[in-house]
Amino acid sequence: MPRSKYKFNPESLSFDKVRLGIRDILLRFLAYFIGSVLIAFVYWLVFAAFFDSPKEKALEREIQQMTIQYDMINREMANVEKVLEGLQKTDDNLYRTIFEAEPLPGTLREGGVGGVNRYTNLEGYSNSDIVIETTSRLDKIRKRVYMQSKSFDELIHLAQRKEEMLKSVPAILPISNDDLTRTASGFGLRIHPIYKITKFHAGMDFTAPAGTDIYSTGDGVVTDVQASQRGLGKHIIIDHGFGYSSVYAHLSNFNVRRGQKVKRGDVIGYVGNTGTSVANHLHYEIKLNGRNVDPVNYYFEDLSPAEYERMIEIASKTGQSFD
Repeated sequence: MPRSKYKFNPESLSFDKVRLGIRDILLRFLAYFIGSVLIAFVYWLVFAAFFDSPKEKALEREIQQMTIQYDMINREMANVEKVLEGLQKTDDNLYRTIFEAEPLPGTLREGGVGGVNRYTNLEGYSNSDIVIETTSRLDKIRKRVYMQSKSFDELIHLAQRKEEMLKSVPAILPISNDDLTRTASGFGLRIHPIYKITKFHAGMDFTAPAGTDIYSTGDGVVTDVQASQRGLGKHIIIDHGFGYSSVYAHLSNFNVRRGQKVKRGDVIGYVGNTGTSVANHLHYEIKLNGRNVDPVNYYFEDLSPAEYERMIEIASKTGQSFD
C-alpha cells in the first residue's frame, strides 16, 4: 500500500496529510504505465536479439530445407548440362562426321528462349532473382534438349538413307585413267595457262584425246547443261544430293540432258577443248554445300592406296593448269 505524504502547515504548526486530486492520480498512473511499457519494450528487444520465437525457428528450418533442395537442383542441372555437352560433342564430332553432315551451329543450340519480358510474372518477390535465374537456366536446358532431339531425328533419317548417300557421293575417276598418266593438274594455286598468273584452281584436270568418255562419279540429277564459248565452255553440273555436286567442263559434246537422272559410271559427255582451255582435257570439280573441295580426296572407289599416293604426287608436281 503506497505510503501517505504529509505537508507542514505553518498556521497550525502541524503536518497535514496531502490528499491527491484526480489530475495527480491520472498523471501518476500514466507515469507508471509508460514506465511499464518502456521496461516491457526493453525486455522484448533483449529477448528478440538473443532468442528466436517458435515461428522464426520454424521459418529457419524451412529456409534451410529449401536451401538444401536448391543446391541439389543446381547440382542436378549441372549434371544434365554436362551430359548434354557430351552428347553434343559426340553428335558433332562422331555421328555427323560418319554421315558427312554439317555440325549444328552453336548459335542454334544456345539460341534464346524468348523475349526480354519473358519472366516479368516472376518479378516483385523477395526471391525473384533466384527464381528467375533458375527458370532461365531450365529454359536453356529444355531448348538444348529439344535441339539435340531434332539433331538425332536428322541423324536417324541420314542413317536410313546411308546406302543412297554412298551411291551418290562422287567417288570414282571421271575418265578412264588406269595408268594415271592423264592426271594433269591438281587442286590449289596454279599458273593460269593463258594469263600466266597464279590463280586458284578449283578442281582437277585430266588430259585425254577428244571424244574420250566422261563418267558421272555418283548417282544424281543433271541440273545444268551449258554450251559456252568462254570460261568452262561446254559443261555439265550434277546434283548428287546430301550437299554434293560435281562439275565437268570443256566438253566436246553431251550425252545427257537437263533434269535427267544418272547413275555412277554412266557416260554423260566427251572430252573436248571448249571455253578457256589450251588443250583437250576434262576440268573436274566437286562441291560440298556450295564450296569447292579437293577431288583427290574422293577417289576411294577406284584407286588402291599406292595408286592414290601416286595420283597425289603427279597432281602436286604440276604447276600449271589447262584452263
